Amino acid sequence: MLDRPFYAILLAEGNFHHAERQENMKKREVDVAIIGAGTAGLAARREAKKAGASVVLIEGGPYGTTCARVGCMPSKLLIHSADVAHEVSTASSFGVEIQGRPRVNGKAVLERVRRERDRFVGFVLDSVDDIPREEKVAGYARFDGPGSLLVEDHTRIEAGAIVVASGSSPWIPSNLSGLGDRLLISDDIFEFEDLPASVAVIGMGVIGLELGQSLHRLGVDTLCLTPSSRVGPLSDPVIKKKTIEVFGQELNLHVGIEGLETRVDDEGVHLEWVDQDGSRQEATVDYVLGSAGRRPNLSRLDPASATIPLDERGLPTVDPRTAQIGDLPIFLAGDVSAYRTLLHEAADEGRIAGHNAAQYPDVRAFVRRTLLSVVFSDPQIAVVGTPYGRLDPASITIGEVSYDDQGRSRVMGKNKGHVRIYAENERGTLLGAEMLGPRVEHTAHLLAWAVQQDLTVDGVLRMPFYHPVVEEGIRTALRDLAAKLKLEETLEPR
Repeated sequence: MLDRPFYAILLAEGNFHHAERQENMKKREVDVAIIGAGTAGLAARREAKKAGASVVLIEGGPYGTTCARVGCMPSKLLIHSADVAHEVSTASSFGVEIQGRPRVNGKAVLERVRRERDRFVGFVLDSVDDIPREEKVAGYARFDGPGSLLVEDHTRIEAGAIVVASGSSPWIPSNLSGLGDRLLISDDIFEFEDLPASVAVIGMGVIGLELGQSLHRLGVDTLCLTPSSRVGPLSDPVIKKKTIEVFGQELNLHVGIEGLETRVDDEGVHLEWVDQDGSRQEATVDYVLGSAGRRPNLSRLDPASATIPLDERGLPTVDPRTAQIGDLPIFLAGDVSAYRTLLHEAADEGRIAGHNAAQYPDVRAFVRRTLLSVVFSDPQIAVVGTPYGRLDPASITIGEVSYDDQGRSRVMGKNKGHVRIYAENERGTLLGAEMLGPRVEHTAHLLAWAVQQDLTVDGVLRMPFYHPVVEEGIRTALRDLAAKLKLEETLEPR
């Protein structure tokens, strides 16, 4: 143990060097400081500049948005390769015979993913390169007060307002944390030289479902486990049940598991768990893909130093209409806000935060767009407007359709799914929908536009529907709604 005088000398020297670093720091004063150069941060910068504010953009990691680098774009590239492989493997059901057994070239698949991914990232980097050098600061920022930031040990920034757009990171539960290099996150998949032989996907939210099904269709022996009672972002019990049924027919899917234990040995990762029916199961795989969700990047920012109040989840309370935390000159945008972790929502939040930060304290509330969320599985999943779980069942009427016998879906061999559309009882105004079915990425847009326009069921039914198209499926659900609401379908405009 150090004796007290020597310890005091070390402490004094430490304080001296800390004070010296503080003294040698660069000092900047700006109207708006933005932490994070992703989708939300770049949108916030554009909006603040448009308002005439002086701006500095702070980034500690690599430039290039999460969507372009490790999110939507590389995952969709992998998904499309998997869909092509699936179409080839099921061609015989359409009377098309493939000579010889189709083979997935994993190296070529992943090379294409990286090549196209890098192209998308390049577009983002070009836009960042266009930002004047003096408006960018490299390093990780932390608060030193509500309007003050320290960027590592080299720059102090005083700002009239601060936009936090620091994004999110994968969350790893404790029962997976000891797996070392056998544990993957979604980012890692795209950097593999070749596809692994076997993978266990833990967590079947959006990312887990998309990647789990893709790996399975590309020939990877894939085990899908989730402690949740649902697959994807659904809350409607009918759609949840149908989703588990449909994906359970294709995937080695175990829902509602308990007591997952993992250990690494010479053969790979050994997993043991208890299934929903109480039976004990085990398996060994080469890798585990942790897909238990993402958490906002807040801890590095030291929010306590800015007197930011946190809720029971450890997150700031943010008004989604203003992006502001309480009455502080601090605004959250993008995944870090944990409101709607979707790219178009991140862009909207960035614009709101950038505008209000530039105008602070004159803060304006903006009307948010109707919720539109899509999962690019097969069949696809979508949530539109107000989800079932946030509605009062007594105040709504539900129209529904099964895609099992829908005309165009059967033609394509994609006749799996179910859609439920919600309308309020009084006028039949559309409120939302939860969807599982072919190409619902498109039909969900139509319903989202209808909800945002406050259209009624009969109003939408007066719109044109071609034949034969998958859109006829939602017309069937709307007709079901109209019948239950005792509305008469008419061709005449009102």
